[in-house]
Amino acid sequence: MKFFVDTAEVSDIRALAEAGLVDGVTTNPSLIAKSGRKMAEVIAEICAITPGPVSAEVTATDFETMLSEGRFLRDIAQNVAVKVPLTEAGLRTCRALANEGTQVNVTLCFSPAQALLAAKAGAAFISPFVGRLDDISTDGMGLIADIVQIYRNYPHLKTEVLVASVRHPLHLVQAAKLGAHVATLPPSVIRQLLRHPLTDSGLSAFLADWKKTGQSIL
Repeated sequence: MKFFVDTAEVSDIRALAEAGLVDGVTTNPSLIAKSGRKMAEVIAEICAITPGPVSAEVTATDFETMLSEGRFLRDIAQNVAVKVPLTEAGLRTCRALANEGTQVNVTLCFSPAQALLAAKAGAAFISPFVGRLDDISTDGMGLIADIVQIYRNYPHLKTEVLVASVRHPLHLVQAAKLGAHVATLPPSVIRQLLRHPLTDSGLSAFLADWKKTGQSIL
């Protein structure tokens, strides 16, 4: 499974990339707004940190403007994946950009039928939002299972399932067991994956025993 980092904070991306934990990055207008910086500047800097896909999202809702924005974002760097919403205009834009050789991430997916439409439109990635479905007492991971099964039924569909709106480590583990291709995770969730109380207690015991020897490795 590939790990994408869901943030526009360059310092977090750089630190996680140095640990080998970044296969790509996803951003959205809300994350860019939090950074307080210009979108093109942020995307260019992120693309220089990781060679993997960096999702940059359009903000227009009509096809013509959406396509123009997508082309602008694509030209920032070779590894930009243009992110479009799962609307009719978004799918038209997806098909046009895909025909031009641009990777497209279709976002805000909440049903298997939507995911099938995105794949037919040529999406490189489909982003189902599991956390937001859980928030309304709907089975978010059930959606992942359905999409993975549908895509496996039709091997000619090359769209990768990118699990989004991940709220905690269990979401990641469940998605990996189902065979999702990618999970996009906030930096805080990636760091939660590191933690286990037995790891902490085991390390404390090792260090305490080592201290008693009075030795130093260096």
